[in-house]
Amino acid sequence: MTDTSYRTQTRIVHAGYDPTSHHGAVNPPVYHASTIAFPTVADLKAGQARRLDGVYYGRYGTPTTQALDAAVADLEGGRWCVSVGSGMAAVSCALMALLKAGDHLLMVDSVYWPTRSLCDTLLRDMGVRTTYYDPQIGDDIADLIEPQTRVVFTESPGSLTFEMQDIPAITAAAHTAGALVVLDNTWASPLLFRPFDHGVDLSVQAATKYIVGHSDAMLGTITMTDRALFERVKAMAGQIGHAVGADEAYLGLRGLRTLGARLRQHEAHALTVARWLQDRSEVARVLHPALPEDPGHALWKRDFSGASGLFGVLLKPGPTPEAMAAMLDGLRLFHMGFSWGGYESLILDTTASITRTVSPWTHDGPSLRLHIGLEDPTDLIADLEAGFGRMGGR
Repeated sequence: MTDTSYRTQTRIVHAGYDPTSHHGAVNPPVYHASTIAFPTVADLKAGQARRLDGVYYGRYGTPTTQALDAAVADLEGGRWCVSVGSGMAAVSCALMALLKAGDHLLMVDSVYWPTRSLCDTLLRDMGVRTTYYDPQIGDDIADLIEPQTRVVFTESPGSLTFEMQDIPAITAAAHTAGALVVLDNTWASPLLFRPFDHGVDLSVQAATKYIVGHSDAMLGTITMTDRALFERVKAMAGQIGHAVGADEAYLGLRGLRTLGARLRQHEAHALTVARWLQDRSEVARVLHPALPEDPGHALWKRDFSGASGLFGVLLKPGPTPEAMAAMLDGLRLFHMGFSWGGYESLILDTTASITRTVSPWTHDGPSLRLHIGLEDPTDLIADLEAGFGRMGGR
């Protein structure tokens, strides 16, 4: 762990960094390893005893994955991190480590859709009961906590609709009732929101997004401050077979080194495009918590140190599916894809993708999700302006 007196931008360079252990090489070697050989029976037994922390078998980690885990834990303010093969693997592994048959889960209604699907299928079939709650519930979440409630799952801002949650209020209520709080911290990355300063027990991320940052590797992380939770999560990851490839771990560590610089550019460019969209006659509302007009702006300003490049746009009613296709199909810089967090700009029509259980979604027009990459925002705006022109022409 790096010295906590260093500022974040210094720590991001040096977290998990130990050239003296690798003959002076700046970056750790890529260990392609499954079997770890031990010279004696005593060494084998000692390695088995240290399997959660040491190098014992490839599925439990290598020096490459350990460097990534140490860096993410350090930057997110945790003590331990378990890396897995994707963001969805991080969500499922964390919840399966914490829940068993008969338990009750409180899940935010604005959650990433695959997490909702996990609750409504696999966890349900395991005997875990899920109740969805309004993302803006705050400390009133106490009214939904039952004796069997073990976990409150949060995601701030929410997927597709970007509602902010009052995480400190939710964690206080949950802890009073003896429940743990899990946060999907992917939008903010380790740099823009420090989950453990606000009471969160486990932080999960789709490191595929901003940590990798180049759209070329699948990766997830689970970070915590409690040793007992680490042992539960690490054991679960091993039991259900999660293992991070050596190259993916290396790419995650490589991307992490430039995360601060990239996020500053993502934020600046996204705000430039978002403000331009606010003035468009086709736009009903921009969903971006860093904009002063956003309903969640006060919470974002209180708890976050910055914004990433992902936000939503609600269009006024009127455009047909054919008009939306005309807009999107002709874009030259924005591409359509289901991920985000890379250097390139992406756009998706999310009109049919917003799912709610307890907080109805009432907007009648189309909706979009934009990820603003590292391109010049002037060029991105020109691309969108031409798209609006095609939409209007249809």
